[in-house]
Amino acid sequence: MQKKISNRISELGEFGLISRIAAGVAPAEGVITGIGDDAAVTALTAGMQLLTSTDMLLEEVHFRRTWHDPFRLGRKSLAVSISDIAAMGGIPRWALLSLALPADLPLDYLDSFTHGFLAMAAEHGVALIGGDTCASRSGLIISVTIMAEQFPERIIRRSTARPGDDIWVTGTLGDAALGLSLLEKKLPIPPGEGRGEGAFDSLVNRLLDPTPRTAAGITLAESGLISGMIDISDGLLADFGHIAEMSGVGGRLELDALPVSAAFRSLAGSLADFPQHCLLSGGEDYELAFTAPEANREKIAVLMKNSGIPVTPVGIVTSSPDVTVVLSDGSCWQPQPPGFNHFT
Repeated sequence: MQKKISNRISELGEFGLISRIAAGVAPAEGVITGIGDDAAVTALTAGMQLLTSTDMLLEEVHFRRTWHDPFRLGRKSLAVSISDIAAMGGIPRWALLSLALPADLPLDYLDSFTHGFLAMAAEHGVALIGGDTCASRSGLIISVTIMAEQFPERIIRRSTARPGDDIWVTGTLGDAALGLSLLEKKLPIPPGEGRGEGAFDSLVNRLLDPTPRTAAGITLAESGLISGMIDISDGLLADFGHIAEMSGVGGRLELDALPVSAAFRSLAGSLADFPQHCLLSGGEDYELAFTAPEANREKIAVLMKNSGIPVTPVGIVTSSPDVTVVLSDGSCWQPQPPGFNHFT
């Protein structure tokens, strides 16, 4: 008699599930004991310190399965954690993955999710070394713990920006927020655009499959040219606000200086002030915002150009406690709300 092939999580069982995930994990540097024992054992590089960060993604809060295919969801689940490490100049090394899974989740969904997670891990030198699984009665829940290392003098914090420093950002802003609004149909899609079209797909992909700026974070940290850094997950205004609060400073952001993609420009041009909201408060860009002395401006520009990483100065750190956004005519613009908040 032919053995029945399981195609549901409930038919596989916890240990079968763990074995299924572990099957795709390769040996990695620094991992002494990985998946399969009561705890993982890792070895830090001599002289380096450990950085650790945790993120959770909840179905219907952070993602919807109707939009988010499992492969890109697996990638994003790790990318958002790697982004936290990039913001401190850390070198990502190891990850723990915990899943609360609906019993009727198809195994091919889990397999595709795992392939996406491990693909992102391979791109950034991360080894999956353990985690946990359990059943969920309220949708898919994903928890990732990321561990990294770096020499202590290269770790960049939010608390060290100084008045007079330039404010910089990597890449472009607003794509993910505009992509989300298009998916939610909160915005009309301009004529000639739609699913399958270039600009639409580009914006949506920035939301569903973000790229953590690992190389930029490490390069900037090793350069000694910057004073503070954070990743842009809740919007530039809110996230730079964390730097300002921790450093006891303020900031002046120049709206016209904010970098935008061609896709953003092509779809946002006729949407009143909504593009400004996406740029400043939309979130999920997973770019880096960093501060640096004005004297280092040219060195930073050359360094990042040579590294192939686009960066743009967008403002200045001030001694006043407020963070303001200045329009081209000199007037101030204050979006409401300033950024994403889980509890509002």
